[in-house]
Amino acid sequence: MEKFLEGLLVDSENIDRGQICFDDETGLIVDVGKLGIPANKVDYRYDDDHYVFAGMGDVHIHAREDMSGSNCYKEDFHSASLAAINGGVTHACDMPNNPIPPIDLASYSDKLNLTKNSLIPLVLYAGIGPSTRPIPGTLPYKAYMGPSVGELFFKDFEELDKALKHYSHQWVSFHCEDPVILENHALKESHYERRPVEAELLATEQAISLIEKYSLNGKLCHYSAGEGLPLIKKARQKGLNLSCEVTPQHLFYSTDKLSAENLHLFQMNPPIRPESDREAMLQGLLDGDIDFIATDHAPHTVAEKKKGISGLTGLDTYAPFVTWLINEMKFDPRIIAKVCSENPGLYQRQFLPTLRNMTTAYDSLGHGIGFLRPGFNASFTILNMNKATKITKEDLKTKAAWSPFEGHQFSGSLASIFLSGKRA
Repeated sequence: MEKFLEGLLVDSENIDRGQICFDDETGLIVDVGKLGIPANKVDYRYDDDHYVFAGMGDVHIHAREDMSGSNCYKEDFHSASLAAINGGVTHACDMPNNPIPPIDLASYSDKLNLTKNSLIPLVLYAGIGPSTRPIPGTLPYKAYMGPSVGELFFKDFEELDKALKHYSHQWVSFHCEDPVILENHALKESHYERRPVEAELLATEQAISLIEKYSLNGKLCHYSAGEGLPLIKKARQKGLNLSCEVTPQHLFYSTDKLSAENLHLFQMNPPIRPESDREAMLQGLLDGDIDFIATDHAPHTVAEKKKGISGLTGLDTYAPFVTWLINEMKFDPRIIAKVCSENPGLYQRQFLPTLRNMTTAYDSLGHGIGFLRPGFNASFTILNMNKATKITKEDLKTKAAWSPFEGHQFSGSLASIFLSGKRA
């Protein structure tokens, strides 16, 4: 049945009041623009205090669930999707560093089958290890250049090079921290000193060299080093297919803003860095050097955090954080449409043909998510720019039940989220 939504529509080129006609049965957009639908026939109307975006996506989460089920106490696909919906995220990509990692067709298919419990579409990264090979089709891969869960990482650059020669032209994301530098700093007193910026910079150079050598479609995950952005820009100028993520926590927090009492809670890899790096990340996002706001949602219990485990939650707070970028940091909403809706949608879209051969779960996505255009999925993220929201433990949906933004009041909030034509 056709439904009509009216509001201030935002994409990477325009901000204009308009209407969207969508089918809540097929879950697809039928038409967009100044459709002239009478007010009494509009099903959902939002005033100009709101921005209507195509469904926002997170290209980097850790939902924790795998065939072992051993980490489901931290999160699972269902609870991660609840947290995503709570934060205005309509689709996400899940990382492979599980106790049983998806590294071949059988293990990938087994993990993919578990995503049926998710309320949002999920794309799974496959893992790259010293002895892995590509899975038939087009899928995203993750290479951990330093220590991670199990054996899914590399002890040095030479070992990584040997593995990636088999992945020519594949979509490979890199966790950029050089393992040798990390090992040499392992006995330093603080987490920040144990994972110095030099490890990220050297790994950036190495990743770029491998992207060029093997014609990879490369992506640098959760980037944090301001000194590395010129390397990324130079690589792009050479014509390399290279994109870059940044997390909300690296855009919002710096070591200058953390106290000794909460350092354990904010421990992540790469670490929160000084104010100069935070400012560089914000500028990189403004300049287009950074392509995605990705949470690196990595839930652990508070007890585990106190023991020194790295990882922060982020799905629940995605939309309120975006309002901070627009209201306080004065980001043009069209930039937000690009990095939160369109770029994640384009990234997911690359893998839909292969995934549709594996399962029917993606059949309703049409041309994909992330664009306010006919034929695309009718998922929308709608922000109220003037209704403040305070992040409280009680409002979180993640099983971890804590947030690095807990207690902070954002000036805007999530007004509504639509998933495949239905308001959640």
